[in-house]
Amino acid sequence: MSLQGNMSIDRTNWPAAGAGLHPVAGNPLKTRQDMYRALGELLAPLQPYYSKGYARLSIGSTGTGYSANVAEMEGFSRVLWGLVPAIAGGGHEELWERCLDGIRAGTDPEHEEYWGEVTDYDQRLVEMAVFGLALALVPDRIWHPLNEREQANLYQWLNQINRHPCYDCNWLFFNVLVNIGFRKAGLPYDEEQVERNLNRIDEFYLSGGWYSDGIGGHCDYYGPFAIHYYGLVYARLMANEDPKRAERYLERAAAFASDFVYWHAPDGAAIPYGRSLTYRFAQSAFWSAAAFAGMDGFKPGELKGLVLRNLRWWFRQPIFDRGGILTIGYAYPNQIMSENYNSPGSSYWSLKTFLVLALAENDPFWTAEEEELPALERISVQEPAHLVVCREPETGHVTAFNTGHLSSNEHTHTSAKYEKFAYSTAFAFSVPRAEWGLSQGAFDSMLALSEGDQLFRVKRKCEEAWIQDQVLYARWKPWANVEVRTWLVAGLPWHIRIHRIHTERPLEAAEGGFALGLGERGVGLTEGGGAIVEGRRAAASTLWGGSSVHGLLGFDAAELIYPHANTNLLHPRTVIPTLRARLDRGTHWLVSAVYGKPRDLGSTSEQACPGPRSHGVHSEVIAGNDPAAKQQRFSLVAGADQGAGQAAAEKLGVRIGQGNIIITSLSGTPITIAMD
Repeated sequence: MSLQGNMSIDRTNWPAAGAGLHPVAGNPLKTRQDMYRALGELLAPLQPYYSKGYARLSIGSTGTGYSANVAEMEGFSRVLWGLVPAIAGGGHEELWERCLDGIRAGTDPEHEEYWGEVTDYDQRLVEMAVFGLALALVPDRIWHPLNEREQANLYQWLNQINRHPCYDCNWLFFNVLVNIGFRKAGLPYDEEQVERNLNRIDEFYLSGGWYSDGIGGHCDYYGPFAIHYYGLVYARLMANEDPKRAERYLERAAAFASDFVYWHAPDGAAIPYGRSLTYRFAQSAFWSAAAFAGMDGFKPGELKGLVLRNLRWWFRQPIFDRGGILTIGYAYPNQIMSENYNSPGSSYWSLKTFLVLALAENDPFWTAEEEELPALERISVQEPAHLVVCREPETGHVTAFNTGHLSSNEHTHTSAKYEKFAYSTAFAFSVPRAEWGLSQGAFDSMLALSEGDQLFRVKRKCEEAWIQDQVLYARWKPWANVEVRTWLVAGLPWHIRIHRIHTERPLEAAEGGFALGLGERGVGLTEGGGAIVEGRRAAASTLWGGSSVHGLLGFDAAELIYPHANTNLLHPRTVIPTLRARLDRGTHWLVSAVYGKPRDLGSTSEQACPGPRSHGVHSEVIAGNDPAAKQQRFSLVAGADQGAGQAAAEKLGVRIGQGNIIITSLSGTPITIAMD
């Protein structure tokens, strides 16, 4: 099936109810026609859920921070992120004619499905952006088919964006896109507003291609799939009218791309980090926009591989309901990790990745052979984003180690999404289910502290943070009279965590390792793995890989925590190896070695799924578990564990002496920490 064909879909091979897979999972996604067909496969299940006037799309009953009417308008508009590029690329589809009917109804104040008058900071301002893209790319398909009254209605409804403010973040680009659309269609537009917004967005720019999402905001996927995405669209559409700015956007995007490519694993997975992760395959939208705009720095085949591998990875996940509709969630349907602004139709923001369908069939993106990732270093220091990204070529595992941020916000689960120590393509991260205890908190890759009342506090923001080579530092205060200083020594499959905790109240501490997926057909760790809890060491192994924590200083015990279901983004059921300590008033030091290694799914060897006893750091570490020892020493080899030997290129060294801890960084510069 292609977009040139009928929108109906053959459901004879539809998966069994609840299977969660979709016919698109069988699409090879190699060619332009494959991608056209994939879009058709994604959109076909939506057809019964359009309103009578076709101006609204209602595909679920869950609520959001705005009304159901607005959510249904959002559902309508988000489909256009895929359909508009498809039409621009030469497709002629019955669905577009229906969408035109929806536009006629939605912008007609006298129609019962009118989208309404907007207010300041209204969600509908977000949804207007794709109409600007359509006016710029395909005015002959969205503007010219309308009669004079219908044109006036569309213009007046969209022009509301020039009378109502948008949030001071990536939202400013929505106004820009609408006005670009007006300009390209020969309509009146607000040039001064465009200039103000673009100048303000420039103030979000940090360095090395990185933007924060607003002043003091986070560096997350709103950089690639929003700010850079719109900047690249602008660079293509406004190359003649605003060549200097267009060139600047291309240069910044190329600089950013050299870091962002590290977020991607060879199998197409990308690091789950930050908010709005229900937008799923929008993770690769930046690369589509880079191809669309002709960005330098990557070969067409590399861009093609980044886009198509990511789509293939996503289409293998159970992210659809039994009717073939994209759900809210990440690697499976999950409301717990969602945002207050995630409506049933929100996830179709993912279709931004289909921008490459606007490219002609003879464009280098489509004529090039798909290529693998370019040669990448094992470690990438990304200071503007507060991250050190490590890669393990042997398994394809990618993990971003994180200092945390100097600011926070009121979005859902901000601590879990922005303040954990590590975010992994193989283990993802978890969000709390509720507030009581370690199982409800799901504190993977975090240090959680409580006063013995089962109510744990974690890092919400930092007072101070820095990065030196592969060493990350953060100072944070979970209470006014409790200060934690954290050093992370990044590496894979092992990394080291060091905490200095000064407290004026008795505390209990829990240090969580990576959350390891459990088998879905069995109970506990019985499927292809096992578990060990010995003193200050806890390790688990399943079909998904291995995870362990080793207490090297200051910890009292270890245990395996089984979090509540559906807290992890990748796996509905997980286990988290965890270290425990009781802290009296005063100053304490906690040091641990943390292991995480996914199973090599391409291997049938026993080593592909190492048992829990293979997680030892080295004999030095095991001997160094006694906190009373006068001299302890342990080493971390990035890219190797005990079973794989000492073959890795980079070594990370940590020495605990009498009165100090010395970390040897990659550059050879020692970092000395006085144990006061």
